[in-house]
Amino acid sequence: MEIFIIGITGGIGGQLAAKLLEAGDTVRGLVRRPAQRDDLSARGIQAVLGDLAALSPAELAQVLGAADAVVFSAGSNGGPAQITRAIDGAGLSRTIEASLIAGVRRLISVSVLPEAWRERELSDSEEHYFAVKKQGDIALSHGDLDWVILRPSMLTDAPGAGTVSLGPAEAHGEIPREDVAEILKELLHEPRISRQILEVDDGQTPIPAAVQANVPRR
Repeated sequence: MEIFIIGITGGIGGQLAAKLLEAGDTVRGLVRRPAQRDDLSARGIQAVLGDLAALSPAELAQVLGAADAVVFSAGSNGGPAQITRAIDGAGLSRTIEASLIAGVRRLISVSVLPEAWRERELSDSEEHYFAVKKQGDIALSHGDLDWVILRPSMLTDAPGAGTVSLGPAEAHGEIPREDVAEILKELLHEPRISRQILEVDDGQTPIPAAVQANVPRR
């Protein structure tokens, strides 16, 4: 498969790219700086220079090209409101439109558990981040693409455990970014999982089995 990752230099996107390459897939991505492009090129990844916040949907469609699927893993992580609007909001909307223009049917978006961080007092920027992420989920789920929305619990940089709890509704705990990347790889190779919202937390089920358990029963 040929996979295009928006957010390929991030904590999830970078690990996903490595896993896809190991699986024999072709990986491309969008980066903002030449140094990032050169680094990815050395790893066998074709990176295109561009700013997600500045590209028009038509321009982004040209960048996506003939990809088999797009993964949207970019995000502000609760940063300044204007960045959240530009990336998590308009950036996802632009990616949806660009995918339709380019004829890329499958789009997997990394979102966030709606109740995440509710055990602490959130800043206005963080509240805005959750609101924008929810609006993005709505926009994608109401569209015509072959979409999957993955909502992880709080992300950590701990080594992946290889086991998770994955389903339509999960508790909010913690999960390593590496495990999220592994789930994304499995979802990309499981076309029967389509137009579903999946939440993920740490758990005891091996990731391949957890993904297969969410294949709809006919």
